[in-house]
Amino acid sequence: MMTSLFMAKKALQPAYLLPKLLSFLMSFSVFFGVLFAPTSALAHKPSDSYLTMSVPKDASDVAVRWDIALRDLDYVLQLDRDNDGALTWGEVRTRGDDITKYATTNLTLTNKDKPCALTTAAPMQLDKHSDGTYAVLSLTAACGAAITEALQVKYSLLFDVDPSHRGLVQWLPPGSTGEKEALSVILGTESATQKLPLQPPSQWESFQQYVVEGAFHIWIGYDHILFLLSLLLPAVLIFRRNDTNIAKKLFGNSQTLPAESFWSALKEVLKVVTAFTFAHSITLSLAALGIVSLPSRLVESVIAASIIVAAIQNIRGVVDSKRWVMAFGFGLIHGFGFASVLADLGLPQNALVTALIGFNVGVELGQLAIVAVFLPLAFWLRATKFYQVGVFKWGSVLIALMALYWLVQRAFDL
Repeated sequence: MMTSLFMAKKALQPAYLLPKLLSFLMSFSVFFGVLFAPTSALAHKPSDSYLTMSVPKDASDVAVRWDIALRDLDYVLQLDRDNDGALTWGEVRTRGDDITKYATTNLTLTNKDKPCALTTAAPMQLDKHSDGTYAVLSLTAACGAAITEALQVKYSLLFDVDPSHRGLVQWLPPGSTGEKEALSVILGTESATQKLPLQPPSQWESFQQYVVEGAFHIWIGYDHILFLLSLLLPAVLIFRRNDTNIAKKLFGNSQTLPAESFWSALKEVLKVVTAFTFAHSITLSLAALGIVSLPSRLVESVIAASIIVAAIQNIRGVVDSKRWVMAFGFGLIHGFGFASVLADLGLPQNALVTALIGFNVGVELGQLAIVAVFLPLAFWLRATKFYQVGVFKWGSVLIALMALYWLVQRAFDL
């Protein structure tokens, strides 16, 4: 009886409850985060539409090309009439007027406090992007007077169903002679109304913008996060092999012990993050500058495979002490994945290097934020069976399964 009362009192003590609460939070973040993460073929590719706006010198009309993903339009307009999971040109074409109406009611251009009238300039077409097929709308915005000051744009497409959606604008102001003079503007829920400037932003403004974009893309890049997480999970553990049997070597048989100190765990984490950062910065820069290019489908498939390799090592319990080597090797491929995102955003020609550095800095800040949340919590729980078996082993199983799903999608272009 006394033992039961003692255990009941102990269970209510903060020192006992806190680890349990942290265990629950870790469980929720790893298991449910992996389980319910978006499963699109390009896991780090957000929902974006692409607008190219140009104005001839001294003109009052704006030519607008607007690419909107069919998967997004199908979600809000139910374009797939026979519900077979595949959109045909006939299904899209018959809803052309509805698509145009839906789009134009969510875009407003204003010149000198007067709204520009949006009309259709050419029939709707389709175009392929790296993440699927897009409807292409050709529009004209009649603004009534020559555009001699910054236009105001207001954007709200899909915000009611997907707050992370954004409109990526390439703006060619009056007098521009080509795409190299285009200015990039990003329209999101927090920046739905903006000015389209007649002059390019300063170097500092470009740097700030791309820092934010870099951090945003690492946080929504679920495949990059899962690869990094697979390499970080063992950082708070020590693995000692206790059997030399060949079969057990193959399938893994090691004693799992908690790391002796926080600093030793931090040292391992810094090795992994630094190697990953250095590697993807190299290929991101080379690809963004057009020096090296790889097929998108190959890059995305190898990224998924890299997650599987890292997760399987955890499952087998044969974690290599030189995980930073794997982080560097696969980080080179992940850099090409980041480059595809940067290509969608566009690099300002007047601040090419500044924007590239800013995007890299943003990615690193995003990674450090993840580490800052993960490492203290993992270190706190490192000695528990919950972490060693539940999070480390079974979390790695879930990560591997998710990555296998992505690999099949990407490799076979499903």
